[in-house]
Amino acid sequence: MKAKLRGRVDVWLIAIFLLSVFLNFYNIGNAGSNVYYTAAAKSMTANWKAFFFASLDPAGFITVDKPPVALWFQALSVAIFGVSDWSVLLPEAIAGVLSTLLIYFIVKPIFGRAPALWSSLIFACTPIFVAVARTNNIDAILIFTLLAAAWALMKSVHKQKISWLLFSFALVGIGFNMKMLQAYMVLPAFYLFYFLADKANWKKRIGHLSLATVVLFVISISYAAVADSIPKDKRPYIGSSQTNSVFELAFGYNGVGRLTGEAGPGGNHSSDGNMPRMNPQTNEQNQGNALLGVPPQGTPNINSQINDENGNQGNGSLPSPPQGMPGMNPGEMGNFGPNESQPPGRMGGIGGETGEPGLFRLFNQQMAGQISWLLPFVLFSLIGLIVSIRKQRALTLPHQFTMFWFIWLIPMMGFFSIAGFFHRYYLSMMAPAIAVITAIGSTILWEFYKEKRDWSQWLLPTAFLVTFLFEAYVLFQNRSSIHVSWMLVIALLGLAIFAFIVAFRNKEKTAYYTKIAGMIGLLIMPFYWSLTPVLYGGNSAIPYAGPDLRHSGQQGDRMMAGGMEREANSSLIEYLEKNYNGEKYLVATFRANTAAQIMLKTDKAVMAMGGFLGSDPVLTPEKLEQIVKKGEVRYFLISGFGGGGESNSELIQWIQKHCKEVPQEEWQKGQTSADRHPFGTDRAEKLYKYEG
Repeated sequence: MKAKLRGRVDVWLIAIFLLSVFLNFYNIGNAGSNVYYTAAAKSMTANWKAFFFASLDPAGFITVDKPPVALWFQALSVAIFGVSDWSVLLPEAIAGVLSTLLIYFIVKPIFGRAPALWSSLIFACTPIFVAVARTNNIDAILIFTLLAAAWALMKSVHKQKISWLLFSFALVGIGFNMKMLQAYMVLPAFYLFYFLADKANWKKRIGHLSLATVVLFVISISYAAVADSIPKDKRPYIGSSQTNSVFELAFGYNGVGRLTGEAGPGGNHSSDGNMPRMNPQTNEQNQGNALLGVPPQGTPNINSQINDENGNQGNGSLPSPPQGMPGMNPGEMGNFGPNESQPPGRMGGIGGETGEPGLFRLFNQQMAGQISWLLPFVLFSLIGLIVSIRKQRALTLPHQFTMFWFIWLIPMMGFFSIAGFFHRYYLSMMAPAIAVITAIGSTILWEFYKEKRDWSQWLLPTAFLVTFLFEAYVLFQNRSSIHVSWMLVIALLGLAIFAFIVAFRNKEKTAYYTKIAGMIGLLIMPFYWSLTPVLYGGNSAIPYAGPDLRHSGQQGDRMMAGGMEREANSSLIEYLEKNYNGEKYLVATFRANTAAQIMLKTDKAVMAMGGFLGSDPVLTPEKLEQIVKKGEVRYFLISGFGGGGESNSELIQWIQKHCKEVPQEEWQKGQTSADRHPFGTDRAEKLYKYEG
């Protein structure tokens, strides 16, 4: 009995599971959260309307910039455990662990236990996936959903039941209602695999896929159709859309805008729904500056003078950045990127976070350490797949399965190489394919080595050698932040050369153990990168992994995400609550992060007039006047760059004309620079009161 039980327990799978639990769960209560989504999760527990629409505020004024499905899990966690970083991060961490297990069960039926274990281990050690799974950004839940869809697709081929196919495409449709078109990046792989692998005749296969497409379409548009059919005055404004439409959000801001770069966080949308015509450099600057708290170019300045820390009047220039931030002029902040003195994790504009678009973008300093460690091995695996098909003169199920993951990966590589705007944590979508291809590719190449028939026996040792050399290059790219001993680099290169030589020896057993050692060696540096957000903390809003977190995790990028918390200073909230007379909104702001921070410290709704970017055309002066006269809001908190776009400029003018400024000493009394903006000043914030 004990022998049978021992045979059923896969010790290595349990070890990988525990490793994934550690990487995803360790100390997540102190990891910080993206306040934008945390505030929404809290608001969604207030009423069903806010829950259904993923409203940023409990009053249902505006939604977040994503569909609601993934956030429903966070809201349920908040409803059960209360509002905390731990509760909103819990669903993502669970999804990360379950994804690791699910990959094992997807690979094992076709390639066996060993490749399945390697797939799970490699996936668990993918740096950018660990980084994003430790935040309440919703990518880990999306990836788990798509992996579940892949599992169902494999079941449909194995069991020859169309119900599994329909379930698979339905799950992709649910993924669309998490991050919209990002979920569709896997569809080419789904269509091609089923068409090649299913045993029905080609007419039935086309019919099955057509029916599955209908299911996909119905599930995908279900939320958008319902939301857009509801009268606009009966539901929240669809955040980050320009026409108050979920469909426009899907294909604009969360669609084509990502490819063209016009959806970046800088208020790039004009108030009429068209993209503004601006010079590309200005556009990039605004996208980076918005994350740093720097005003977008062209934003109206409501106060040309800024008080310094001693209360003296300045000349309107921005204050100096704090320790840990690059000391640059505002116009430079959108363009700075990694160099000898600037670690690669620091935020900037498009060029600063992801590098310039191009063929080798995934291998640059900003991206390589996040996801690309094993891409050279993936290339040799592709060569191995082609050779295997030629040798067998047939397209077997293992071939088709391997092709599935290549078709999953290649479109993503193309998109991330040329896209105008995305964050590095989007690269986590590539993690499952890279993990599986590396694992099964090593199996295919090992078979070639054992045959020793032709040049293909060289593929495995060459794959190890080239991948080790590339990993050494990544270390060299990050030499300014990793401070690695060159003895380690030399040791890695020595291991690579040793593996290359030994793999050609006649003793197959020695070569086998060399292969195992080589696989472990390839994971050493990705594993270290994965540990960095666990050990040093990370950026909860725009996560990434890397050794520079050791230096900037508390002062640099993490400050950008958590620094907005200091906008909601205690004296401001105390003043607002003291003067609260039952209005619908405690205060109105332009930017959603400011509103989110105030809502997390109170139980009252805050109006984010400009949405996430601060530039959504939600209100006109006439609509704002109606809201004010109804007694729904009396106070307006506006910074020197509170909103972008023509409509919001008009709102600022209306507020200045019809409202009275509240003296700063009444609502900022006793505040130090640490309680204000991360740059150490009040950032020209002004509080206005409507007195009728």
